[in-house]
Amino acid sequence: MEKSIFTQEYLLFLGQLRRARKAAGMTQEQVAGRLRQTQSFVSKCERGERRIDVIELRAYCRAIGISFIEFIEQVESTIETQEN
Repeated sequence: MEKSIFTQEYLLFLGQLRRARKAAGMTQEQVAGRLRQTQSFVSKCERGERRIDVIELRAYCRAIGISFIEFIEQVESTIETQEN
């Protein structure tokens, strides 16, 4: 099985991650500050260079002001739309 970081679904997830941040009106630098990370960390996560785990994703969602559940629902909707 192909590693999920290279699947179409993971690319859709990454796109939703960026869209959610931009919809919140935040820059990578602002998100990084809230996460107590560097802008490079956020950039690498959004580009797929660094795999983001579920706990980091929850923190990312909190940093941009979206509920974790809402974000997951958006990702699921995006993936389902692409499958149809």
